[in-house]
Amino acid sequence: IVRMKIQLCSFTGFKIWPGHGIRLTRVDGKTLYFLNRKTCSLVEQRKNPRKLAWTAPYRRKFKKGISVETTRKRARKVVKYQRAVGDVTADAIKAKKAVGADQRKLLREQAIRKAKEAAKAKAASSKKRSGARGGDKVQNRKGGGGSQRSTGKGAGR
Repeated sequence: IVRMKIQLCSFTGFKIWPGHGIRLTRVDGKTLYFLNRKTCSLVEQRKNPRKLAWTAPYRRKFKKGISVETTRKRARKVVKYQRAVGDVTADAIKAKKAVGADQRKLLREQAIRKAKEAAKAKAASSKKRSGARGGDKVQNRKGGGGSQRSTGKGAGR
């Protein structure tokens, strides 16, 4: 007993029994099987099977005729945990998060004040050092020495 293969229509998705249907081989080599001349004609008219209510692709798209409701598998909830970032440990990050906004503001002001004092001290020490050298300023000769304004295209080339 030879078993004949049952094809599926390329357009409608219906079964094509042996001895029925039309086979079309395109120029690009793709072989299409059609149930009848009507489906072949609809393909030639470039109709979309998902827009024709009687085709299997339409019924699949709009979920028609599905009697058994399938329950989707629930995804497990993602557990978030804190990791170390760069040199900062997870405990340090948690401690920073725990600090309130007003306390953060106070710490910021203290840090700014400390930085300003350090800058003042550095400026004072550099002033003393320049005063000890004699304070002679020798102007750099490279660069032309005065304010020469160039006007126009290509001036000063």
